[in-house]
Amino acid sequence: MSLSFLRAAALATAFAPCAAMAVPLSLEEALNLAVQRSDASRSANAAIQSVTQAARTAGQLPDPALRIGVDNLPVTGPDRLHTTRDSMTMKRIGISQEWLSPEKRAARQAAADASVEREAVSLQTAVADTRLQTALVYLDAFFAGEAAKLTALMEHHAHEEWEASRARLSSSAGSSQDVLALTAARGVAADETAEVLQQQSAARLTLQRWVGVPADTLTPMPALNLPTEAAYVAAHPTVEALRRDVEVAKKTAAVVATNRQANWTWEVAYGQRSGYADMVSVGVSIPLQLAPAQRQDRETAAQWALVDKAEADLAEATRTVTAEYRTGVSDARSLQERIARYRHAVLTPSAQRTAAATAAYRSNQASLVTLFEARHAEVQAQRKLLALQRDWTKAQVQLTYKPLALGAAP
Repeated sequence: MSLSFLRAAALATAFAPCAAMAVPLSLEEALNLAVQRSDASRSANAAIQSVTQAARTAGQLPDPALRIGVDNLPVTGPDRLHTTRDSMTMKRIGISQEWLSPEKRAARQAAADASVEREAVSLQTAVADTRLQTALVYLDAFFAGEAAKLTALMEHHAHEEWEASRARLSSSAGSSQDVLALTAARGVAADETAEVLQQQSAARLTLQRWVGVPADTLTPMPALNLPTEAAYVAAHPTVEALRRDVEVAKKTAAVVATNRQANWTWEVAYGQRSGYADMVSVGVSIPLQLAPAQRQDRETAAQWALVDKAEADLAEATRTVTAEYRTGVSDARSLQERIARYRHAVLTPSAQRTAAATAAYRSNQASLVTLFEARHAEVQAQRKLLALQRDWTKAQVQLTYKPLALGAAP
């Protein structure tokens, strides 16, 4: 029994009512589960099987033809439609075979093999896309859970301040304005929590669509190793598919070029006559290429023009993907710098403000509303930082899981 199957079974039972705690799901486990249940991968694999079976016949000779007939059958006179009265009438049976040279068959086989390799890229692309989409929804679900923790903390703070304001009001140490302000803040915090929980639920359901099992507990996103520019471009699905298209076009052009050499057809037939000696006929059919420069050569030129087109598409895609990589790296670097700057310029002062407000409240120099506003500002700063971290991680995921190298076939 495979480890992945055991993992899926464990996750399926982890959410039963009798379960004491949830089993955490890691990113790598989610990727493996998604690939295993991906119908897109199954569809691409079936397409590979189809072209593979077809490629096995590419280098074979055409099927021979069985020829049966009657020669010189009378259609007038007393022997009309009789096959045994006239000495020239002969019943014939034979076989003919179109002959392709070994070079032609090798060229056709090479073209068929190139098509199989092209289809294999489709499978790798399907697997890589499954991994990429799963990583993105895993990321959304994880960060939605982290945001839910922060909104729950904010709701807890609001409830604490509201309870304290009511107690102070009952002892005539507080004001009704503080109670009303904190009551409204408590309602806002509860609504924010409900909104984030709604987003978290949607993200978890989307993740379940990919992995097939519910996952309420996710492990943190692991550190990602970004590929180099050369590796990213070389393994990009679009570039790899177009590179295979170029190979298919070249092999097809080589097949068309072999049409300059006509295919001969040989035939052997056995003729039977009544009352006379039987006969054997042997023949060869040779197509006459009267104007190869106007027909076969033009067909070859047309196919080589498609090769030029495929190469131009590949060059254009390479430039586009290179720009895509550089943009992604630039975005990731900028987000990383923003995170560092935000920690220093916003989060640290917010924490210091909360500490100062707490000290001031304990010495009766600040109101509960002031303390709540400081705490709220700190949590909001943490949520903003969390959003920056999510965007930074998403940029890294796009660069890491888009190439085929990390989406190998299962």
